Amino acid sequence: MKDLAMNDMMTKEDVTAMILSAKRQAGLTWEDIADKIGMSPVWTHSAAMGMNAFPVEKANLMVSVMGLPQEAESVLAESPTKIWEQAVPTDPCIYRFYEIVGVYGPTLKALIQEKFGDGIMSAIDFDMSVTRVENPKGDRVKVEMSGKYLGYNSW
Repeated sequence: MKDLAMNDMMTKEDVTAMILSAKRQAGLTWEDIADKIGMSPVWTHSAAMGMNAFPVEKANLMVSVMGLPQEAESVLAESPTKIWEQAVPTDPCIYRFYEIVGVYGPTLKALIQEKFGDGIMSAIDFDMSVTRVENPKGDRVKVEMSGKYLGYNSW
């Protein structure tokens, strides 16, 4: 993280680095942080990584909970520019999600369109949860996603 002089503008990347440092120093989990600001762990992490804008009141809570400088509040509330690496990810966990979309993406699209019509699942009006499910063969990761259906306009 760069040192911020008085004339430098704080960026989302700067605030993300501050959040990660404060989280590590405090020994908090994303669930702990989410509980403290009244949001889901999935959304809290995504917003902390700069991929969503915090509502002003949640940005204020995040600044307080994480001990961030007050100027971080306005950065957290800024609308994001969602840009990520376009190359195939090499992190094994992230790669598996990439693989799931590659293998099952066309299937999910076909099934959504059969059940709803020509359209998409919203990633804005969207909920996701990650839970652990005990299993005698080895615990399982359960990822549930629920997004509003958005039909394409035909005109």
